[in-house]
Amino acid sequence: MKFSELHQQALARKGGEQALKSMLPPVTGKQRLAKISDDRYLSEITRCIFKAGFVWRVIENKWPDFEAAFEGFVPAYWQQVPPEVLERLATDERIVRNMQKIRTVPENARMIMDVVKDYGSFGQFLAQWPSTDQVGLLLYLKRNGERLGGNSAQYFLRRVGWDGFILSHDVVTALTRAGILDASPASKKGLTQAQDAFNRWHEETGMPISQLSRIVSFTVDN
Repeated sequence: MKFSELHQQALARKGGEQALKSMLPPVTGKQRLAKISDDRYLSEITRCIFKAGFVWRVIENKWPDFEAAFEGFVPAYWQQVPPEVLERLATDERIVRNMQKIRTVPENARMIMDVVKDYGSFGQFLAQWPSTDQVGLLLYLKRNGERLGGNSAQYFLRRVGWDGFILSHDVVTALTRAGILDASPASKKGLTQAQDAFNRWHEETGMPISQLSRIVSFTVDN
């Protein structure tokens, strides 16, 4: 399927070109990605993990308190944090007291610091990873991080402005309906099918993959 067909469906549902453009996500350039500090990446990873399976609005409203409780999410500190600190956080009313998710912070801090050894910063690592291989990046985050399978890593990448797709319910519905996706979107096969489609559409249109992904989601009634 050519992307122009999906684009026309989205235009019809969202009220024309200008309205559609106003709904598309911004893309952070590679230089900007490289300049984002490591603590901000750990913060955004943690935010997406806490949002998973929870009311997003609650997490957003409490996030300043999360920042205070986790002391700014400095990876060099959290990679070797004493167990008693995590135990105190599990009783801290400023945050959502989910010990399993709290424990992801030192695990993901270690992942970030391992990357820093090879690339200088986590931002430089993300900046050099091509959008045409998001599958490889997602598998890396799942393998080396904690609770970064499913869509959490996809939402993290979108929040920091890395140019990639999100296999939301609407995107999965649209890709399945178009005969592009016939495997679980959580599987490597399903991710690769989606990646191949978005790569083709990127070549066809020259548009960022994140914006193509959002447009695809707009072709589904909700």
